[in-house]
Amino acid sequence: MAMQFYASPEQVQRDRSEYARKGIARGRSALVLSYEGGILMVAENITTLRKISEIYDKIGFAAVGRYNEFENLRRAGVRMADLNGYSYDRRDVTGRGLANAFTQTLGAIFSETQKPYEVEICIAQVGASPETDELYRITYDGSVMDEPGFMAMGGQAEAISTVLREGHDNAADLPTALALAAKALGSVGGENGQTRQLEAKQLEVAVLDRRRKGRTFRRIADASLTTLLGHGAVAEDQLGETDAAPPGPAEEKPTVSAAPVVEKDAQASDDPAEPADDTNGDGS
Repeated sequence: MAMQFYASPEQVQRDRSEYARKGIARGRSALVLSYEGGILMVAENITTLRKISEIYDKIGFAAVGRYNEFENLRRAGVRMADLNGYSYDRRDVTGRGLANAFTQTLGAIFSETQKPYEVEICIAQVGASPETDELYRITYDGSVMDEPGFMAMGGQAEAISTVLREGHDNAADLPTALALAAKALGSVGGENGQTRQLEAKQLEVAVLDRRRKGRTFRRIADASLTTLLGHGAVAEDQLGETDAAPPGPAEEKPTVSAAPVVEKDAQASDDPAEPADDTNGDGS
């Protein structure tokens, strides 16, 4: 009888953690930070696949790792947020609640399945001021951390965090915050440890704008992103729209049913005592 292979639970957990960390480190990095006007989310991304997305009115989502895995988590988060907002109230959908849900899901996958998810995600909720912004880092094993002001994920996250820690300022404007983000992402990945100068086409950028009512998520791309990277100012109405913009106003529609009018006309034509409508006015 063949002996069954045995590994201690501690060894299994270590192997899964190492497998997930290596998978995440192979990908490009992303970072999230608070600034004076909201929360800035920047990812190094040369593909059309999104690492940064909207979850709900004031809540954003950023992730690194395997795209198919964190995209499944994002879609589940959107469905959960929409369901809770529709069933109860939009104010009941919070970043903390979504972070708890992602924590439970990733924790169960890490403990109960043979292959863990190779993902690291951030749930960001913009507040009325930088001090009230909420940034939650959720790792592959379901651990969750409340990050104060900024965070980096994937790749060489520790080196990027060091640059952010040295230059982060909650009172900075958008061009200054974006310049710091680009500098932090470009500080790693160069040949022989050299820094890189990242261009607009290499970055995916979005903001949660605290000045906007309702949906705060806006993407920044193309000419607007190039202008901001050059430390120029961009008007609010020049920022990109969300992926799924709200529908436009509907055309005017009648508010009273036409059925009573039709029935009245039918009764009038069937009543022999009531004269027919004299359309021409000459009795013919």
